[in-house]
Amino acid sequence: MNKIAFYTFLLVIGTSFTGHAQSAKPPHPGQILQNLKKLNVVGTALYVAAHPDDENTLMLTYLANERKVRTAYLALTRGDGGQNLIGTEQGVEIGLIRTQELLAARRIDGPEQAFSRAIDFGFSKSTDEAVRTWGQDKILADVVWMIRKYQPDVIITRFPPDARAGHGHHSASGYLAEEAFKISGDATKFPEQLAFVKPWKAKRIFWNVFIPNAFGSNKRPDEAGNMLSVETQLYNSLLGKSYGELAAESRTQHKSQGFGSAANRGERIDYLLQKNGDLAAQDPFDGVDLSWKRVPGSNRVQELVNQAIGTFKPENPAASVPTLVTLYRELQKIGTANPYVVLKKSEVEQLIQQCLGLWFEANPTDYAAAPGEGLRVNLSAVSRSSGVPVRWTHLKLPQVGKDTSLNLALKANDLQLVPVSVTIPKSQKITQPYWLAKPIQKGFFQVDDQQLIGLPENPPAETAEFTFEIDGEAFTFTRPWSHKVVDPVDGEVYRPFEIRPEVTANLAEKVYVFADNQPKTVEIILKANRTAVSGSMTLEVPAGWRVEPTSVPFSIQDKYQETRAMVKVYPAAAASEGTIRAVLKTSNGTFSTAIRTISYKHIPAQTYFPPAEARLVKLDVKVTAKQIGYIMGAGDEVPIALRQMGCTVTLLGPNDLAKDLSQYDAIVVGIRAYNTEEWLRNYQARLMDYVKEGGTAIVQYVTPGVRTPMGPYPFKIDRDRVTEEDAKMTFLNPQHPLLNTPNKITQNDFTGWVQERGLYFAVDWDKAYEPVFSANDTGEAPKQGSLIYAKYGKGHFMYTGLVFFRELPAGVPGAYRLFANMISIGKQ
Repeated sequence: MNKIAFYTFLLVIGTSFTGHAQSAKPPHPGQILQNLKKLNVVGTALYVAAHPDDENTLMLTYLANERKVRTAYLALTRGDGGQNLIGTEQGVEIGLIRTQELLAARRIDGPEQAFSRAIDFGFSKSTDEAVRTWGQDKILADVVWMIRKYQPDVIITRFPPDARAGHGHHSASGYLAEEAFKISGDATKFPEQLAFVKPWKAKRIFWNVFIPNAFGSNKRPDEAGNMLSVETQLYNSLLGKSYGELAAESRTQHKSQGFGSAANRGERIDYLLQKNGDLAAQDPFDGVDLSWKRVPGSNRVQELVNQAIGTFKPENPAASVPTLVTLYRELQKIGTANPYVVLKKSEVEQLIQQCLGLWFEANPTDYAAAPGEGLRVNLSAVSRSSGVPVRWTHLKLPQVGKDTSLNLALKANDLQLVPVSVTIPKSQKITQPYWLAKPIQKGFFQVDDQQLIGLPENPPAETAEFTFEIDGEAFTFTRPWSHKVVDPVDGEVYRPFEIRPEVTANLAEKVYVFADNQPKTVEIILKANRTAVSGSMTLEVPAGWRVEPTSVPFSIQDKYQETRAMVKVYPAAAASEGTIRAVLKTSNGTFSTAIRTISYKHIPAQTYFPPAEARLVKLDVKVTAKQIGYIMGAGDEVPIALRQMGCTVTLLGPNDLAKDLSQYDAIVVGIRAYNTEEWLRNYQARLMDYVKEGGTAIVQYVTPGVRTPMGPYPFKIDRDRVTEEDAKMTFLNPQHPLLNTPNKITQNDFTGWVQERGLYFAVDWDKAYEPVFSANDTGEAPKQGSLIYAKYGKGHFMYTGLVFFRELPAGVPGAYRLFANMISIGKQ
């Protein structure tokens, strides 16, 4: 891609890829007029924070819709370290979900979405730790890249670069934005970027200061420095909503975080504290010419924009098309060297389409195909206006080599359908999210292609280019392929088109834990992604381990059909860890990927292809508890781990808790269950009676605010946590049964932990409780609330903030040994 073409691509990418599986909703006349008025504003704002859901959606809505500047939100991470209220996905999978939730939010409030390569590695307590883990130069380069790409007039951060941000990632986002502001105009900094962009210096940078009692007070924050007040919660009559209402709808898209928000109406003042740049007297854009005067030779453009706005007819938007076509021609005369011209040309093209009610899409007859596979794509177009002549003149499917001239007049409401048979090239890559294409480093995703950095998702695997002649001018629009079905409940449902390997292998579990020397049966699910796939599968295991059989033939006739293969894995004699990997060979090549599709109604289906492997862990562990009752929490995979240790796990609901509980050696309450399961409070007395009569109950972490007493004696939950996964764990009573039976717990059992030690620790506990550990992050006071224990009657109760929900699915041996002691304490 040459420099000019790629520069154009960068400028329009935000409006092109904001969730390319979604069918755009036709705008109402008020929205069209709003978009026409945006043509008159030539300026940009960049908002920077750390995670999905960090952004001040009200400020974003105000900038994009009231000030009408091009607005982008740069989230440094995709929220990969966050927790999940709606399912069990963690890590990169929750990152995929939260990426799409952000795109859904942006479709409502109007800005564009971007990301850096930084990974959300969990809660961080300092800026230094965050930038050190991410690699400061890498993520600083990404922020500089986004400034040079968007060329913002003003930059706004959500957080200050200090401890007031409350999270190391938050403060790091403010720090990196301020550093990038200083150097983005310096051509000697990250010069490799200048093959695609040019140095750019924003006018100024602000911190969007926190407001005391944000939704009940407009009290000015007590901050020194140049402070601007901005009334953000205005009403937009063209949209029929206040910006507070739009912002609430936007924020509610963060469903995996439980951020459903009430609409806010009435006055709201936001504050911007200037951190650097030219002093602003009254307005964040002071001294910035947001009119067409900043574009040389645009006098005629300004006249035509005013004409389009002044003559717009809500009852007949198509009447504006001739003026918009003339405006488009005038923009072409100026050329493509000016980025504002490129952007406004794209906006004019969209407005022409909107005013005509011009609808077109590319719908393959299947939602996925393998390289070399053939299928049909239905291309359709319809214009809903009779006042402007429209002719469909050309159709191109560039990735599959189809290029066809047409001569179809689009009469009003006359749908034209063009079916095309295509073959996916054998060289086509699978649709792996670009940030997952290479192995992940501790703090960042490896992305070598500069052109991809910042994009919220992949450019579409397959596209269709529609060329229409409108009022004598040729316009070419690009659409991704989207599979469309009609659901009996939800109506039309679109799904992104995927390129898949011809065969995939999913191991049934992420981790296989061996508590003794007995072999385990490992199930591998083979899935064909085209018809008639055959070959052989071999299983690779570490030295000292053994698998029987080592090779399994397969033959799958139907597309999407699955078959299951069973092999026996024999563990090594001594405690060890490793990986089992499936390798599939067919006549078309060698494949070693699994397939994982994440499907929720509020986002498009997301498919990615992790390695076809699982962890193997040979444990030196003893478990004396066998019958476990489990009350599921949010995003909980602990029951699988308990079964791996040889326990029989029964999931308990309200009806089960009303019955005799004495059959269970232990009852475990999943993470956040007391936050999410209201019925649990009604059975708290039953659970405590079970403990009193000799049972063992373990409550895993909850977030603050639970009013139900969770144990036999009082304790509270605070936000205390230990985020350093290698923090030393001090044994407060080395002779405690939890540390000695049936497994002797040592410091070695706390090696290899992932992401963190624990969170939401107990505080202010009754003297009947005994803390088991003390731990702290560097430079902090010791905290003793990660695991508290009490005898109650004949039984045992524990509350723990240790992150077993992360460690057990990750196959951390010491976490298994400690949890085995906890569930077994009543069987000593």
